[in-house]
Formats: sequence, structure tokens, C-alpha cells
Amino acid sequence: MLHTVNKSPFESSSLKTCLSFAKSGSDVLLIEDGVYGGLSGSAHTSWVAEALGDVRVYALEPDLKARGLSGDRLIPGIEAVGYDGFVELACANDKIQNWL
Repeated sequence: MLHTVNKSPFESSSLKTCLSFAKSGSDVLLIEDGVYGGLSGSAHTSWVAEALGDVRVYALEPDLKARGLSGDRLIPGIEAVGYDGFVELACANDKIQNWL
């Protein structure tokens, strides 16, 4: 299953809730303000990094760039993907859960 998170973990618990419900082997895509949840050195880094043992986490690169961020600021193990990567993730997963 592909989970998408579009809210910043600084304003919403969507990412934390998503990671607690995501089954092992799931994909999580951080989009819009959700990309802030993938940043290394934040208050959320430890529990996001811990989840990387069970789920694959991606951040949408155009949304990182729109916020003046680069992929090198991401927690190790999180992959930045473009819109083509978003489409590939959507096609590779039979279901998509949006965490708003």
C-alpha cells in the first residue's frame, strides 16, 4: 500500500499516525508540507528513522524544492523522487491511503 502524507509533522499528527498504521513493506510518500517530516535533525527524525526499518519512505522532490530544501537534508534512507517516481509508486501499489 502507498501512504501519502501532505501535512507537516509540526502542525499535524498525520505522519506519526501513518507510520504507526503502515504495515511492513509499505511505501510512504511525503508530499506538500509533509516533506518537512523527512528532514534530518528535527524533533521527528528519530521515530521516522526507526520506521525506515519496516517501510520505505520517499519525499517528492518538487515539493522539497518549492520549500527551498534539497534532498541532502533528508534522513538517510529517505529517497527523493520526482513526479515520475510518484506515478511509479502509485502504479506499483494496489491501494493508496491519503493521510490528511
